[in-house]
Amino acid sequence: MLTERVPVGLMSSVVAPQKPTSNTMGPKEVELILVKEQNGVQFTSTTLVAPTPTQTNPSGEEERETWGKKIDFLLSVIGFAVDLANVWRFPYLCYKNGGGAFLVPYLFFMVIAGMPLFYMELALGQYNREGAAGVWKICPIFKGVGFTVILISLYVGFYYNVIISWALFYLFSSFTGELPWVHCNNTWNSPNCSDWADNSSVSDLDKVTPAQEYFERGVLHIQDSNGIDDLGRPRWQLTSCLAVVIVLLYFSLWKGVKTSGKVVWITATMPYVVLTVLLLRGVTLPGAIDGIKAYLSVDFLRLCDAKVWIEAATQICFSLGVGFGVLIAFSSYNKFSNNCYRDAIITSSINSLTSFFSGFVVFSFLGYMSHKHNVALDKVARDGAGLVFVIYPEAIATLPGSSVWAVIFFIMLLTLGIDSAMGGMESVITGLIDEFKFLHKHRELFTLFIVVATFLISLFCVTNGGMYVFTLLDHFAAGTSILFGVLIEAIGIAWFYGVDRFSDDIEEMIGQRPGRYWRLCWKFVSPCFLLFMVVVSFATFNPPNYGSYMFPPWANMVGWCLAISSMSMVPLYAIYKLCTLPGKFCDIKYSVLFSSFSLL
Repeated sequence: MLTERVPVGLMSSVVAPQKPTSNTMGPKEVELILVKEQNGVQFTSTTLVAPTPTQTNPSGEEERETWGKKIDFLLSVIGFAVDLANVWRFPYLCYKNGGGAFLVPYLFFMVIAGMPLFYMELALGQYNREGAAGVWKICPIFKGVGFTVILISLYVGFYYNVIISWALFYLFSSFTGELPWVHCNNTWNSPNCSDWADNSSVSDLDKVTPAQEYFERGVLHIQDSNGIDDLGRPRWQLTSCLAVVIVLLYFSLWKGVKTSGKVVWITATMPYVVLTVLLLRGVTLPGAIDGIKAYLSVDFLRLCDAKVWIEAATQICFSLGVGFGVLIAFSSYNKFSNNCYRDAIITSSINSLTSFFSGFVVFSFLGYMSHKHNVALDKVARDGAGLVFVIYPEAIATLPGSSVWAVIFFIMLLTLGIDSAMGGMESVITGLIDEFKFLHKHRELFTLFIVVATFLISLFCVTNGGMYVFTLLDHFAAGTSILFGVLIEAIGIAWFYGVDRFSDDIEEMIGQRPGRYWRLCWKFVSPCFLLFMVVVSFATFNPPNYGSYMFPPWANMVGWCLAISSMSMVPLYAIYKLCTLPGKFCDIKYSVLFSSFSLL
């Protein structure tokens, strides 16, 4: 008897390489047994055998590291998905679009698109155990979408870290007896500055509050810039805060998930502690109950407005964090048999519940502001940076012990931002070191290179005119391009790799095949939903603006080039793959089409 063992590898293919079907987990070997009978006839028998456990994979590379504990992974995913937008966007959308009635379209899109896409990315990363680009070894022609999401995460890091530096600047400014955004007698104040105590000034469009002037003139110094073509030099105060943020990010990421998994124990849990403390304080304030009632007031007639449904769908797309490659990167460090289905349900549910919970905190204070200054709630309600850097600090400044409350609030913003920024950086780092294997041995240096490069680009956002650069990046870096990326990702998995094969992969990991509902969502519902969102995104596009400032045409062109640079990775890589394969182009094209749709 002659016995030989040979590894079974995945065939290289343009579309979806064939793979052996088996119910066992992990890599396999085929044992070829040649049995010689007495009559001289030889028979061949093959059996699948498990390889001997080793510390290296068949290619001789070191085994992939895994999370120290399961809770490290869960906290990392929750910390990334629960970010500043949960505090400054969802509550305002809910208030503006029918209160409690807004939850109807929000939960509807959550069930048919949000959770299925969230589950898909976690399963994709965990099974293939590589970053956003490497996972597309299952369907190589779609690898370009991996580079798309890596670029998007990199672009977002250019300006997201700046928000954290603002929070850090406010935190340092809060260690004082009197908060600097209370009065109009500071050097940065203009003649238009007016205290809320003068109610007649509230309706005057030329008047601004001390808190708003502190943010725009005291922190950003936007009065020293005439527009995006007049940026000036980086301001040393914000540059120093940005440098501190970059250092925190580096030492959280340089050793991989072993270090980042410990950092999130603080950054992912602290916001919940602070939100609870702020809610307990907020509900005791006069007018707080009126604010919460306005937040939850139900107006089902608003559901007849198509814009309400579009905003609910948009919120789902961006709040869960799909399409940034972060979920793929994080789940790639899971153990192969980890129950990613349960993780997807738990983490996506916690994200949505956090958004809803934060609304009570926000509107308790907005109700208080409305009551204190005797103005309508819509005069103080807003979303975006204006909520957390103008309205909320202004409300905190009126409380006894305001400096203490300000410190607590900005620590929450800092932790909310840090773990989301860590997720975005990890997506870039993991995606690239998995694609370019030689970087594995130099993770510390490569991480340093990424964070320093991000810091240098972010310097444009901390100049006098940095808010204009920030607004441009925020408008173009992850808008239509992220929706496009997730759409191509869903099409690649559902229609080229195949829902059945993807379901087999999940069954191989967790021992349970996804139900018909999940398979229908992956194949039909989610792609249609995403296609609709991409079309709506183009149809409803409006050029960016900051207040009354309109960006010049060249700035909009730069913004579109930024968006197209990430989206173009999909066709460019597909063309590259087709051109580098041996054989005639017509034969390759026919093979691609035949192989793709034979899987349906």
